[in-house]
Amino acid sequence: MAFGKSKKQQRRDRYSYRGIGAITDSGLSPRTHSAPPSFPCSDLMLPMALFFKKFTEGAKILAKRPSFSKDPRQLQFQADINRLFLYSSYNQLGKSADEANVEEIIEMANKASFADQQMQVQENVHSQIKAFCTFMDEILLPNKKMVNDFSELSRQTNTLPHRSGLSFAVGRSNTPINPDVPQTRPLSQAEVSQKLKNQLGFTLDVKSSQIPHKDAGQGLFLDGAADVGAVIAFYPGVVYSPAFYRYIPGYPKVDAQNPYLITRYDGNVINAQPWGSGGEVREPWSGRIMGEIKPNVKGAEKGSEKFWKLLSKPLEGNKLGSKNEILERRNPLALAHFANHPPKGVQPNVMICPYDFPLTEDNMRVYIPNVMFGNGEVNMRRFGSFWFKSGVSRKSASSTNAATLKTLVLVATRALEDEEVLLNYRLSNTKGRPQWYAPVDEEEDRRRWS
Repeated sequence: MAFGKSKKQQRRDRYSYRGIGAITDSGLSPRTHSAPPSFPCSDLMLPMALFFKKFTEGAKILAKRPSFSKDPRQLQFQADINRLFLYSSYNQLGKSADEANVEEIIEMANKASFADQQMQVQENVHSQIKAFCTFMDEILLPNKKMVNDFSELSRQTNTLPHRSGLSFAVGRSNTPINPDVPQTRPLSQAEVSQKLKNQLGFTLDVKSSQIPHKDAGQGLFLDGAADVGAVIAFYPGVVYSPAFYRYIPGYPKVDAQNPYLITRYDGNVINAQPWGSGGEVREPWSGRIMGEIKPNVKGAEKGSEKFWKLLSKPLEGNKLGSKNEILERRNPLALAHFANHPPKGVQPNVMICPYDFPLTEDNMRVYIPNVMFGNGEVNMRRFGSFWFKSGVSRKSASSTNAATLKTLVLVATRALEDEEVLLNYRLSNTKGRPQWYAPVDEEEDRRRWS
């Protein structure tokens, strides 16, 4: 507690984000360092639902201004980060949030630079994921308290497979062959999911979609309750940087038989198909073995933020591919790729959020359901729809920066409770879109793929 300070000052200290309002001289372009599009709100005492609605309307008006139409794709990215800043910052306040807190968040969103908002979104998301990882450790790792509980220890011991005399004779064993994989409690994926709900307040389930369309297939459902700004799902799978597009299975028509591809604004593509529905163990995983996908999913256009344009012929990635990482395949939140696009007239209740996981967080790595394809990142530059090598590796160009894994998560855009998760796919409007696709916002789709 900060002694000698007013409550208002304490709130300002709590949300005094680093670098906000600071004047820098880095030689970057004014757009890079200037404040992102701001959305003034005269009535700061509106309920959150009405405020976010007003924010969306302001974004549409601002997007039509000539000064922001030169780079519509960057504008849409800035607008998305602005929304994520508001949602995730509000979530950080928790149940104690009041109108004064909301007022300060709005004020900061209008003043903070785009870089500062990006940084704060990363910190807000990371703090939630860190809490999730702590819960998962409590569920899966035999901690000191549980080891001292003899009944629990006995139960765990009795569930381990015993070797028979024959297995000793022939040298076979049912125990894990990889000593690098730590022992975890023998819980099924369903049991882990239920225990996470008890801890976090929600979990996820995949079952028949409630969308009234013959191609709806399976959908993603939130079981429990989550607040606005909550991270509710990870988009799992293999991450391909632009330098390795030609190694994506099925290249160049990668989306023909794979509806589980998604792209980040920086060009990284995540292929969730190998992850499938997860698994029942903690194990080394590289993404080379195809995961089990539950049947009756939508057609090949299911994937959100579709990746349409690829060049040349495919390359074999046997020698270059992703390395084995010990991952927890029972992760109950690694199911974002099952989220459906909302039907006509229905608003999405989550949005995509880029999350750069710091690889220095060794104790959290097992719960991040992604692996990077290739031996390292190659610096690429985007020209229109295409990417080209710049000749300088990212490692040498920014050796002082900590290594990160480029991932995606889903963030709730309103309070959710026992309902289907709906994500705006933003399919490219440069190619014919499927019959079931009803654009949420045509202008956003156009800006995203400009």
